[in-house]
Amino acid sequence: MSGGTEEPQWRKVHSVTGVIPRSRHGHRAAAIRELIVVFGGGNEGIAEDLHVYNTVSRQWFLPAVRGDIPPGCAAHGFVCEGTRILVFGGMVEFGKYTSSLHELQASRWLWKKLKPRAPRNGPPPCPRIGHSFTLVGNKCYLFGGLANDSEDPNGNVPRYLEDFYELELQSVSGARSWNVPETKGGGPSPRESHTCVAHTGLGSPKLYIFGGMQGCRLDDLWQLDLDTMVWSMPQTRGCTPLARSLHSASVIGNKMYVFGGWIPVPESDRDVTFETQWICTNSLSVLNLDTMSWRNLDPEQQDDLESQLRTQGPQIDDPYACRPGARAGHCAAVVGTRLYIWSGRDGYRKSWNYQACCKDLWYLETDHPATPEAVLLIKSTVSTLHVAWRPVAATDCYILQIQPAWPGSAAASAPHDNPAHPTGADGQNGKEKHTIGTMNKEEKAAAQDAAAQQDSSTKSSNSSTETQAEGVGGGRNSEDCSAGQEKSASELRGSAQLQPEEQPVSGVKTADLYTHTDQVQQIGGDAVWFDVGIFKSLFFEVRHYFLPADSDQVTSGNNSRPPNTKEPFPQRKLPGPQDYQGRETQELAPGQTYRFRVAGINCFGQGAFSPVSEFKTCQPGFPGAPSAVKISKASDSVNITWEAPSSSSGRILEYSMYMAVKKSRSSSLQPGQMAFIRIYCGTKTFCSVSSTHLDNAHIDSSASNRPAVVFRIAAKNEQGYGPATQIRWIQDPSKLRASVSKADSSAEADQDAADSSS
Repeated sequence: MSGGTEEPQWRKVHSVTGVIPRSRHGHRAAAIRELIVVFGGGNEGIAEDLHVYNTVSRQWFLPAVRGDIPPGCAAHGFVCEGTRILVFGGMVEFGKYTSSLHELQASRWLWKKLKPRAPRNGPPPCPRIGHSFTLVGNKCYLFGGLANDSEDPNGNVPRYLEDFYELELQSVSGARSWNVPETKGGGPSPRESHTCVAHTGLGSPKLYIFGGMQGCRLDDLWQLDLDTMVWSMPQTRGCTPLARSLHSASVIGNKMYVFGGWIPVPESDRDVTFETQWICTNSLSVLNLDTMSWRNLDPEQQDDLESQLRTQGPQIDDPYACRPGARAGHCAAVVGTRLYIWSGRDGYRKSWNYQACCKDLWYLETDHPATPEAVLLIKSTVSTLHVAWRPVAATDCYILQIQPAWPGSAAASAPHDNPAHPTGADGQNGKEKHTIGTMNKEEKAAAQDAAAQQDSSTKSSNSSTETQAEGVGGGRNSEDCSAGQEKSASELRGSAQLQPEEQPVSGVKTADLYTHTDQVQQIGGDAVWFDVGIFKSLFFEVRHYFLPADSDQVTSGNNSRPPNTKEPFPQRKLPGPQDYQGRETQELAPGQTYRFRVAGINCFGQGAFSPVSEFKTCQPGFPGAPSAVKISKASDSVNITWEAPSSSSGRILEYSMYMAVKKSRSSSLQPGQMAFIRIYCGTKTFCSVSSTHLDNAHIDSSASNRPAVVFRIAAKNEQGYGPATQIRWIQDPSKLRASVSKADSSAEADQDAADSSS
């Protein structure tokens, strides 16, 4: 396995499973983390179902939607903000267009019909198709499209539109009102089947409209500065793409990728067109939105054009194709740095009286994988560390590395929040890290009791696990969710914790479990990292690691490409599974601390390594960490259950559950450290957290875009406390923002704010 390419590369997706939707055109797609949500389109009728494709498991599924389910539509507007999707307009029947607005809360697969106020300075948008609908911040921008002015329900009198609307969204759900913004500089001519993208780069946020149809195909590019509301036609360099409509335009970084669509037949080929004036294309062009320079990555090939013009039937699927076939009316969605396209009309002949649609799914690889989050710990035993990592978009496989943390090594003294003890005590000197100044008497007693426990268990194993507990379907009790909804919500959260057979982990209905310690600083110096292996799965039970066969299999601690940089990763020869055959291995030792890091790999090579995590194998004689933690939300409390450690090493005397709380102003904690109070101590394997405690909970936002309430639980036997399991109960960022907004306006804040995961 070697790294390797400079130009974007097309890859066809093979071996797709699940409920595969029928091919179509005029559909739309949006990405929510690793999921692609597809709605609408037509092929022998309008498609009504909502389909979801998981790019990690390569599986299609049909979520169990409910609420104000909209009718199927085609050529509609489709945008995504967080975990909600907005649908506007489209064709619901032949010649019948709509101006309805629907919202899908994808965390619950709940549809809702919205009725925003009409604009004060004009009429609301009329029913239309082929318009653009673009999200920027908390506003959607609607431009153009095609209206039907016929009074006959079976007639069609097309009218191209050039109106421009602004839709203001509410912070969590709903839309406030339409508005007709006042713009300057003219603006694009009336059109439909164009594209509009948003980009905020070197200056103010801007909209870019390209191409479309107005009796003929268009190739003009328009820019709207959303700060000044001035339209302009920016000067571009390079080869401008041919005029087109029903193409796709997608932004990745500072580049707009334009693919496919209907294009005019070149003059040189008119002799074989049989009066056909346009054909489909599979060309790919990219516009750098900072330098405004075009590049034609996959230009129109003369052989392809002639083949299309002479062929009297639909395209034949070529299993050896290196790029997608020509198409129009396809859908496109960006997941990380990958551009996915699916289906669309292959359209060799506009005059055909039937639809021929592509069935294939492709993605365009444009860059190295992103930096993963820190490695997570699922379970620690005396001789194994069961670790997992979150999926990273644009990744084909992962390389996992390990480093023994020998006493006195460079990182042994690196400052970090050591979660060895459930109370958050410093694992090196046993000093308590609690904030006591704002505690009530009960909380003070619990903290003092915890300190006493720490003093009496200095021999205890200092390993710690963390479990991500994400409330399924908005933190409801499991009884409130159907099996289909539960699976869909689990898919949505992006956990993607897979068994070797690539199936979702079963058994937990109200919590999605992950474990890891708090992140430690990236380690410099010449510390050696060893390979654990190359994996396509997202977890592994580490029992040993490979010793180097030669120098190119060893990497030092400073061999990491800094995050958010465009500099290429310092490449070494990436090993394949065959390279580990016959290699000498080193078994994990009891009571030993190990550091882990993981990096993604795709056709561009290896991406940057994750932040470093530290985990420790268990000491013989101490209990393991409690496992299978489940969280369910009641009306005024949270119920938490868990299972006893798999290795108790004797009778379990008690469990202690702690919760991170808000810091007081007099707190002596360092930045990044959390203050904990004990909320349960007893022999039962369940407890309830009251609303009083939840009101005082600290919302940890150390993991990017994943704010959470943090709990810790540990078991105690005759030897003392074992490692703690840390649970991150994921909260919905949009609801947290809404709570803050309500608090600022002296309204009642939503203290739970745990309707769904982010």
